[in-house]
Amino acid sequence: MTKQQQILNIPVMILCGGLGTRLHEATEVRPKPMVEIGGRPILWHLMKYYASYGLDEFILCLGYKGSVIKDYFLNYKSLNSDITLQLNQPDKVRYHGSNNEENWRVTLAETGDRAQTGARVARAAHYVDNDIFCLTYGDGLADIDIQALLRFHLSHGRVGTVTGVHPPGRFGEISLGTQGEVQQFNEKPQVTDGIINGGFFVFNRSFFEKYLDVRDDLVLEQDPLQQLAKDGELMVYSHTGFWQPMDTYRELKLLQGYWSDGKAPWKIWE
Repeated sequence: MTKQQQILNIPVMILCGGLGTRLHEATEVRPKPMVEIGGRPILWHLMKYYASYGLDEFILCLGYKGSVIKDYFLNYKSLNSDITLQLNQPDKVRYHGSNNEENWRVTLAETGDRAQTGARVARAAHYVDNDIFCLTYGDGLADIDIQALLRFHLSHGRVGTVTGVHPPGRFGEISLGTQGEVQQFNEKPQVTDGIINGGFFVFNRSFFEKYLDVRDDLVLEQDPLQQLAKDGELMVYSHTGFWQPMDTYRELKLLQGYWSDGKAPWKIWE
């Protein structure tokens, strides 16, 4: 398989199972990835972004209220099309128009209501049929050059790549070596002057066998990534552009404002 084939054919795994407790009013009836920006779930925006780079195979790791995400994709065509139907012939439904998402392949993987992030990734591993795969969180957006990220990962030959970004210090901080290798991975330090974990990972398949297991309490950002860093197998792709999680109402309103003003940095499609 050529490097270009690897880039075009790799799956994107998205973590969609968290409780979203800091957005509890918005997430009482739906999981956080289904909270809407401009009338579409933030999950849709994220998938649309990856698909704009040619990556249209998705593995969604479901947990809390995963049935809402299942219902959305099972009814995707009817929810996003005008419809003509004959009431006395319910099987005859005509959908008007088409959308660019029709070629998406979406696997909806139940990974457990109580599972932590590492366990979710491990439990969905059997759906990955490529030598490498992308992984990210279902509640954050960015304008990362996905093709450049993948080329970087293929160039360095290590097991993993994490995208490093520069916002305030409530995320996992990354300590770098002189060649861009991750020397230390610290989960949510109190203060940081450096770069932090922005998600948008790329991993080789060996990450599954060597660093993950399916026990509920396995947190991706703790033992697996910390051990990967200790082994010298985690590199950072530095991103200085737009990156924004949606953990609070303020951040939700910020993303909604970008969209409504027509200034959403992640909207790269027509």
